Amino acid sequence: MTEQITPFAVTVTQADLDDLQQRLERTRFAPAVPGDSWDYGTPESYLRSMVEQWKSFDWRAIEARINDYPGFVTDIDGQRIHFLHVRSQVEGATPLLLAHSYPGSLLDFIDMIDPLVDPESHGGQASDAFHLVIPSMPGFGWSTPVVDTGWTMARVAGAYDQLMRRLGYDSYGVHGSDGGAMVGRELAVLDPEGFRGAHVLQLFSFPSGDPTEFEAFGPKEYAALEHLGWFQSVGGYNQMNGTRPQTVAAGLADSPVAVLAYSELFESFGNGTSLVTSEQVLAQASLYWLTNTYGSAARYHFEEGRTGAEPAVSKGRIGVAVFQDDFQTIRPLAERDNANIQHWTEHPAGGHYAAMEVPAEVVADLRVFFG
Repeated sequence: MTEQITPFAVTVTQADLDDLQQRLERTRFAPAVPGDSWDYGTPESYLRSMVEQWKSFDWRAIEARINDYPGFVTDIDGQRIHFLHVRSQVEGATPLLLAHSYPGSLLDFIDMIDPLVDPESHGGQASDAFHLVIPSMPGFGWSTPVVDTGWTMARVAGAYDQLMRRLGYDSYGVHGSDGGAMVGRELAVLDPEGFRGAHVLQLFSFPSGDPTEFEAFGPKEYAALEHLGWFQSVGGYNQMNGTRPQTVAAGLADSPVAVLAYSELFESFGNGTSLVTSEQVLAQASLYWLTNTYGSAARYHFEEGRTGAEPAVSKGRIGVAVFQDDFQTIRPLAERDNANIQHWTEHPAGGHYAAMEVPAEVVADLRVFFG
């Protein structure tokens, strides 16, 4: 296996952009449910509005913004991995891997790159500087095609550790939300030499069935359980991805509007509170469509449900930033599963995609945790 690192620039053909435009023009919308609310899933009126915006969306501007930063590909564990590698000019900057969400991508972090790399130009001090590595998870974006099955969050964590070592970092930290938070926790379980910690927006710890776990619960913890119950009631994609990902992939590979509708988490996760803009949603949907990767991205739910791995307590250093309209990590349960939580903050605005919604808040929290 080669350890070669090859420069890579994102270049979408004009033919692919023309094809997207033609498909959008020919969209056949499903009949609206009476009332056309989010209760039944992505509303028809929302899709009509977003498709009209998508027709005039400037993908080339997104492409240029990605290419403003050095991009590369390399092979790890038999899989091509695409990543941005943005080094700070500050001597001794902290190496940090940013692990993206689902249904997100490296675009999750595009507004955080400059403040993290060049803090003195963005309200910080030189000591706040980071060298950034921002991979596309295998199966997402340009980390394709996926050459085998069995890609779990733990396997991704191992691949990311290899990536950081290959880039010459013998010490580093990680930040992530959603799937990225799961990868971050897996790195805390692995706790490789030189690991500086995992900063995550969620720790997905749930009741085990032991009634004594509720003895430490107060109103905040019970409210978090209630929010979890709401999310389970609208999280049908978990069941679809976890059982029939290739069936879902057929529609997502053939219809850009299916990709847009199936990306409803950007809008619906916070039950009407999302601060993600329509432009950000369209950028993410365009990336998925143009790389034809929604199907392979959806497989993680299937693979995670079949790992057979025994639950492990993480002993690596962890910091948690809880945002108001996100999944609410339940601290007593998180401390049961993670033995080294050293940082905990709660933020009054922002949700599941806080890196896109309130990037300055996430940057500030990262500076504190890794400072």
